[in-house]
Amino acid sequence: MSIFTKLMEKPWLAQPEGADPALLQPPPSYWPARTALRFLLVTITVVFSLFIMTLLGRSQLGDFHALAGEPWLPFDNPTQLWWNTGILLASSVVMHAALVLLRQQKQQAAALAVVGSAFLVLLFLLAQFAIWQQLETAGFGMTSNPASSYFYLLTAVHGVHLLGGLVALLWVLKRFWQQQSLARIQSSVRLCVTYWHYLFVVWLVLFALMTSSSSTIDSLAALCGF
Repeated sequence: MSIFTKLMEKPWLAQPEGADPALLQPPPSYWPARTALRFLLVTITVVFSLFIMTLLGRSQLGDFHALAGEPWLPFDNPTQLWWNTGILLASSVVMHAALVLLRQQKQQAAALAVVGSAFLVLLFLLAQFAIWQQLETAGFGMTSNPASSYFYLLTAVHGVHLLGGLVALLWVLKRFWQQQSLARIQSSVRLCVTYWHYLFVVWLVLFALMTSSSSTIDSLAALCGF
């Protein structure tokens, strides 16, 4: 049904019985799961927003020193973070490819794509842990500087949500293994794709924030009223 047809409808007039098939059809089975996912994404957004607001407020104290902006700071040249971003982007793209393959009824290839996406997320988490170790070796430990503390905190929370996504992927792979209906598998993968894309966007925000110079962070704090 086109949008123009929908706009021309007159629902206030009496309709013949059974005239609107949409009223006779039950809602799609994935609606409750999709609603739950949206609620989860809103909750995660609130959590990260609160962390970021506290970071901006904390940045106005004298002992806060950004991790970028000067040659001797660890993220003045964030090459490793760019590599990690590429890994997470690849995971999101491969997950989307799994959904496309399912629409083409290529279940085996889609299952392999889900496994590949999970592997890339694990690689991303290992790469993040390597950055933690590099920061610790360079003297930017968890308690050395509030900016460092926030980097560990934000990336850890982001990583926990990725691990939660991996648990969901195991559930999806179980459906592949049990050879459940294509519709059920596709609805599950669709939800995982949404979650993966969302976490990638969250990572981009964190990446931009943690590699910002002191002047940029001060400007953001001023915009937020700090």
